[in-house]
Amino acid sequence: MLIDRFHRRIDYLRISVTDKCDLRCSYCIPQGFTEFEKPANWLSFADIERVVGAFARLGVSRFRLTGGEPLLRKNLSQLVANLAVLSGVEDLSLTTNGTQLSRFAYDLRHAGLNRLNVSLDSLRRECVQTISGKDSYEQVIKSLQVARAAGFEQIKINMVALPGVNIDDIEEMVGFCIANGFILRLIEVMPMGKSGWKQDYFNLLELIENLRPKYQLHKSNRIYGGGPAKYWESADGRFTLGLITPRSQHFCATCNRVRMTVDGTLYLCLGQEHSVALKPLLQAGCSDAELEQAIRQAIDLKPEKHEFNEHPEKIIRIMAKTGG
Repeated sequence: MLIDRFHRRIDYLRISVTDKCDLRCSYCIPQGFTEFEKPANWLSFADIERVVGAFARLGVSRFRLTGGEPLLRKNLSQLVANLAVLSGVEDLSLTTNGTQLSRFAYDLRHAGLNRLNVSLDSLRRECVQTISGKDSYEQVIKSLQVARAAGFEQIKINMVALPGVNIDDIEEMVGFCIANGFILRLIEVMPMGKSGWKQDYFNLLELIENLRPKYQLHKSNRIYGGGPAKYWESADGRFTLGLITPRSQHFCATCNRVRMTVDGTLYLCLGQEHSVALKPLLQAGCSDAELEQAIRQAIDLKPEKHEFNEHPEKIIRIMAKTGG
């Protein structure tokens, strides 16, 4: 097992397969941003498979493919198929903005992808366009329908709560998720890069007090993945709500994850700069034992907590560069 200095077990790796995206969500990528990693610097699928294999041998069982928009990476279904059969990989999931998902949902499911998280910040078309910089609403709705038809049973809707923008849309989204059997996850915006610094966050702990009596919500002990969300379920079992609260109630004491960027940099905390570059080792033809030792040493660098509230301007890199 991987245990860090603060006695936290690390059992979850998030892997960015590209930092590029076809949207420009206001909380993620600044308008006009062009400093994406060159494809020549991306980890190859073979290198990603080696890293996942090493993490799996060290006791990590949950893996998530992210971006940018991961479905912009060519032949992603082949990577999914290769990872799904690795020993120790028990849960393989993907986070997507939904613009490309309708094209690939069947291939991804057939390849062995277990779960999907799809970003959708409003059910108002104009609001989606305002937030994402593109009229992508119909694409995302179609993708959700295709994903369900493809056999994905657990689909989560990721909705970033933005004060003055989409807070009034949350209850409509609740109804949408109930009607379609989706899990709703509400997320407090994180101060990643200048685009994130400019965003006020909405305290989701206050929201739950309003939603709890209306939907007869109670805290859930079920596991809906390896992430930081705290889940609530309705009394009739028809609705599940997850809250991700890095600002109002951070979850650093139980953090179980690290992130790898598209160029093979391992970030030990979303809100700190501690990192280790794995690509030079892979390019030098390191042995499996050397790769595993590098990962163990990296985990020893994992900090105790982020400082999103104390120093919101601290993290210069944008979310898409780190991996969602």
